[in-house]
Amino acid sequence: MKEVLKISIIQSDLFWENPAANRLMFSEKISQISEQTDLIILPEMFTTGFTMNAMKLAELENGETLIWMKNQALKMNCAITGSLIISKNNFFYNRLFFVFPSGDYKIYDKRHTFTLAGEQHTFASGNQRLIVDLLGWKICPLICYDLRFPIWARNTENYDILLYVANWPERRIAAWDTLLKARSIENMAYCIGVNRTGKDGNKHRYIGHSAVYNVLGEQISTLNNEGDFTETMELKKSHIELNREHLQFLNDRDEFTLN
Repeated sequence: MKEVLKISIIQSDLFWENPAANRLMFSEKISQISEQTDLIILPEMFTTGFTMNAMKLAELENGETLIWMKNQALKMNCAITGSLIISKNNFFYNRLFFVFPSGDYKIYDKRHTFTLAGEQHTFASGNQRLIVDLLGWKICPLICYDLRFPIWARNTENYDILLYVANWPERRIAAWDTLLKARSIENMAYCIGVNRTGKDGNKHRYIGHSAVYNVLGEQISTLNNEGDFTETMELKKSHIELNREHLQFLNDRDEFTLN
């Protein structure tokens, strides 16, 4: 187990429905990370922006972007994660890949499709949560709209990090800020949210607010978080253990099962 986990968040504008341009842009941003990191986090649908044009843009699971993610993970000797549009068995998925330096990977399909944008008419919903072990740290990665549903995120496995990748628009950014903080407090875990910036092809505007909160709901990432930026920071296992031992709120959580 690693006492200190170094994570790098990349907040950026995206080229609308242009996977090649986005891969090139993120390659350049990743290459500028000058210190060793353990995990690089990219936004939701980082190759396309939040589009329903899945018929045109979907990749197969072992397609060009996953190959690119494997190459980046190998080159940087760290894990990398983000979501993209995948086609499998005649269904489309908003699928997160968590790729290790070895080339192995785990997947999570977005559970809560965004009905306000009609995502449920294009994308199938996932039904399995994912807990990833990275260097002895247990990570639960989720996607955007999942943030509004605390039961799905409830910390029943004693995970260390709750992670959201998103395309969360400016008009509802107060909810993003509030819910990320709440998820960290109620689950006594680090909570990471990585959002995009800029304006997409549907004229929705994004102002980022990517952030990292500790188990007490305190923001430990930059407060100047509305432009494009890359930030690497340290998460400490002792911070989780000491606060859980002292406060023990998770011992009082309700028992439940999801159908």
